[in-house]
Amino acid sequence: MISVSLQSCLSFALIVFLLLPSSRLPVRYRGLLLLAVLVIGIIPLPTGLSLAGYLRGLTDELSITAVIWMLAGTALRLGWLQPGSGTYSWQLCSIFAVLGVLLYPASMGVGMLDTYSWGYSPRMLIGLMGVLTLVLLLLGNILGVLLLTLATLAFTLDIKASDNYWDYLIDPFVVLYSIGVLIANSIATLLKWRRGMFASTVRLDEGLD
Repeated sequence: MISVSLQSCLSFALIVFLLLPSSRLPVRYRGLLLLAVLVIGIIPLPTGLSLAGYLRGLTDELSITAVIWMLAGTALRLGWLQPGSGTYSWQLCSIFAVLGVLLYPASMGVGMLDTYSWGYSPRMLIGLMGVLTLVLLLLGNILGVLLLTLATLAFTLDIKASDNYWDYLIDPFVVLYSIGVLIANSIATLLKWRRGMFASTVRLDEGLD
């Protein structure tokens, strides 16, 4: 039997809400939509397990950073927050992509280091996150500060079943999302640069004519 925690129900509601094309709805109806999704996720199905429970069985519990990041996205969708700078998003995605590259290949046996074991005695890892948090604070990236700080606080309070700091810090979905955003932004930048080069060439040819 899969136990369904408050985090699992919240994660289900946030994921479904953010995936639904609700941007055309008036803001006041978006809150009702979120509430409806939350209720639907909690209601037990004939099998005795809710939709949130099924998601929990497929994905395990998401990291604290994933939940906080989705909460920020939901607040933005509900009009409670203003869109931040694209630079801040790039900074966060870069951090989590690098952490994912550091963790997951090693956890699958690639290389000689068992980086996942660092999360059981995470003094060095917490120190590194402290440095990154300070850097993000100096850069004005408040969301990044909240993500790393709350993940560390949650680990200290032991609010998840896992005793490994990594499980609070990242999960495969955060890493894949971060890598996907970086790739998409890189492609968009490259296309923009090529269009700019083409436009400059056209103007030069017209000037010669």
